[in-house]
Amino acid sequence: MKKQLLMIFTAMLLFILAACGQTASTDSKASDTKTDKDEPQIASLSIHLTNDLLALGITPVGSVVGGELNDFLPHVKDLLKDTAKLGPAKDPDMEAVIALDPSVIYIDEGISGEDISKFEDIAPTESFNLDEGTWRDHLKAIGKLVDRTQEAEDFIADYENLTSEVKTLATDELGENSKVMAIRVTAKELRVFTTKRPLGPMLFDDLGFKPAAGIDELDSTQPYEVISQEVLPDFDADAIFVVVNSDDKAQTAFKQLEESPIYQGLKAAKNKHVYVVSDQPWLDYSALGNKLAMEEAKKLFSK
Repeated sequence: MKKQLLMIFTAMLLFILAACGQTASTDSKASDTKTDKDEPQIASLSIHLTNDLLALGITPVGSVVGGELNDFLPHVKDLLKDTAKLGPAKDPDMEAVIALDPSVIYIDEGISGEDISKFEDIAPTESFNLDEGTWRDHLKAIGKLVDRTQEAEDFIADYENLTSEVKTLATDELGENSKVMAIRVTAKELRVFTTKRPLGPMLFDDLGFKPAAGIDELDSTQPYEVISQEVLPDFDADAIFVVVNSDDKAQTAFKQLEESPIYQGLKAAKNKHVYVVSDQPWLDYSALGNKLAMEEAKKLFSK
């Protein structure tokens, strides 16, 4: 009799423990679900907005990719390993966006603003005009939306401190009031950057370089203008930042430029003040992109 009672008691105890375990597991899942729902599930249809979010410590559930790369930009790819790819910004994969079921969609008005309703049919949509203000303004706006205002302010403060260091290093190497320009070498053409983003604000506003002769006269509503190598001496630049496309033809074109008498006669080339930089992060006009580019600039002027 005692043995039977002991067996019944043991069975009841095991049942109670199992029930408690299930309750705890259910509570844990409920807690996890609540935490997930508290975080904004953002689908970003701009690589620049994606990188602003990353600067605030927020990883979007989905993001567009670099059009030429058909992939996330190399300087943020590791940070987006759990993020769904949504195609290029100019032609996003709408089925992939719908499948994500995001809580909010972020778009660049200049690229996706013509038909906002197709995004609003999926989720509430926040539209940003990236041609207005600076990346700082964009970061602050996002920080306010995601309740990370202080993080945005801290990021900007860190960037300003870094910029101050780089300005001192650049002045030591190039002297006061240096005249600077930036060019890009592609397989087919040579481009000179204007004062507009992506490079203009960083070089001329943040670092305080003087635009080389004629840069101010270029169309500042456009990021660049195509030029011939014969006019390079006319800019009379003390320093030149050069972005060379990664493909073999662009690399060959740059080597040919370097070997030309025109290039070798440039003041910047003679004084070894030509700085070859990567297209990314230098051409990524976002909070994170600018900070990474500024860190590279610090290394350039620290050599």
